[in-house]
Amino acid sequence: MQKLSIIIPTLNAAHELAITLQACAVEHTEVIVSDGGSTDLTCEIARRWGATVTTGEAGRGTQMSTGAAMASKDWLLFLHADSIPGQGWRASVDEYARNPDNLGRAAVFHLKLDDPARQARRIEWWVEMRTRLLGLPYGDQGLLISRKHYDKLGGFSDIPLMEDVDIIRRIKRANLRCLPSHITTSAARYKKDGYWKRPLRNLSLLTLYFLKVPPRFLVRLYS
Repeated sequence: MQKLSIIIPTLNAAHELAITLQACAVEHTEVIVSDGGSTDLTCEIARRWGATVTTGEAGRGTQMSTGAAMASKDWLLFLHADSIPGQGWRASVDEYARNPDNLGRAAVFHLKLDDPARQARRIEWWVEMRTRLLGLPYGDQGLLISRKHYDKLGGFSDIPLMEDVDIIRRIKRANLRCLPSHITTSAARYKKDGYWKRPLRNLSLLTLYFLKVPPRFLVRLYS
């Protein structure tokens, strides 16, 4: 089994973190929770599950950089707090990491939403097409990368938004693979904002980012 560090950025994630940590509780796996100043029981829950907890400035890119700096294993897996690795995820990671050709590549998971609605299946299909055709997965699909390659790329940029798109662009589409397992993530944001409205907003933000609008301005629109 490959030695793996899982880095999870959190901010008031007490209601969702435990089930993610339970899925990550696998032998030879180090879990680091990088918290951005939670005021709920997030840090207590993380420690209860045996995770190493670090606290600092809020911002997903900054938090993941902080967590990665503490990681001690050869492979890094970045996960969102509400993204739960599915059955067989560890075997998929091990198979990928055993291939020396993948030391200079990165991998993501297929995405599932925890909602039986037809609209959720449409979002999953779009994510699959965006990943396969455009080589543009988002952070809720996880990111598996060797420590060596992560350091060579310079890690996550200290930007308030689009940190996942930024590092994926530096990894490059040709060096990106999709693991034969999935992550189940929360559909709460889609239910709240709407299954049409939220994807359109995300697409608009992505377009503005590609047009060189600074993330510090985009985060205001995102909020």
